Amino acid sequence: MTTMKGTGGASPSRKITVLSHVKYEHLVAGISGGVASTLILHPLDLIKIRFAVNDGRTPAPQYQGLRNAMATIFRQEGARGLYRGVTPNVWGSGSAWGFYFLFYNTIKTWIQGGNTKKPLGPTLHMVAAAQAGILTLVMTNPIWVVKTRLCLQYSDMVRTRLPESKRYLGMMDALNKIYHNEGIRGLYRGFVPGIFGVSHGAIQFMTYEEMKNTYNQYRMVPIDTKLGSMEYLTFAACSKLMAAALTYPYQVVRARLQDQHHDYKGSWDCVCRTWRYEGVRGFYKGLVPYLLHVTPNICLVFLIYEKFTESS
Repeated sequence: MTTMKGTGGASPSRKITVLSHVKYEHLVAGISGGVASTLILHPLDLIKIRFAVNDGRTPAPQYQGLRNAMATIFRQEGARGLYRGVTPNVWGSGSAWGFYFLFYNTIKTWIQGGNTKKPLGPTLHMVAAAQAGILTLVMTNPIWVVKTRLCLQYSDMVRTRLPESKRYLGMMDALNKIYHNEGIRGLYRGFVPGIFGVSHGAIQFMTYEEMKNTYNQYRMVPIDTKLGSMEYLTFAACSKLMAAALTYPYQVVRARLQDQHHDYKGSWDCVCRTWRYEGVRGFYKGLVPYLLHVTPNICLVFLIYEKFTESS
């Protein structure tokens, strides 16, 4: 905590702390955007995960593209199959976006000293986003493990090949079984590549903020001036595509470490085995459904967030 005193005793001392910049509307806005986008786009997220973990050596359905995957899952598992893991995904996305926006805006405003019109530049934007990402990951990683495993339960025929300890009836059952059979370590599988994935959020938020600031400076208005819906959607989509193109392989490694059908010794073992058997292509499995999922997802999240905070 830093105490700043006015010169000559002219002004009373005031205390500036990170907590003094907390605004809970950012938490609510993030939760709203995360939940809404997840409910709409979950099937694409599920298909992305199934493509990402399919290394051709473990028992898993084989899909011939996105359309075939959608049709096969619907035929074999019904509409419910397309929404496997939706409960932890809603909880995870809602809480992750809520915490991320809360932490990010609190840290950013603290760096600005409370002056939202003060530009930070790319480096400080990335620092704020990275710190927010790490804090969010610590709080939400167990939910992402559960989401991944529920998305990978496949049909009953494949599921019966697993031991009872790896068959889950729902979110709470999965949390309970993972904790009792694998401990805290099981709930934090994929945490290391998740840390590398913080760079994804940092690049995304830096790009988004810099695009907004540059656009407002071009219009010769304060950098915190609100924009129209199309500007928010355009900047959100561009920032997500850039971040995804640079960092997608960590998503594959993370999903495989969290998959109950795989048994890797750690992140490096996963990277080596993926490279050995699948080459570069293996690190980009599921990229198409991922982009189809995350691009409208991030547009919805950012638009809902911006409009929510605008009206707060």
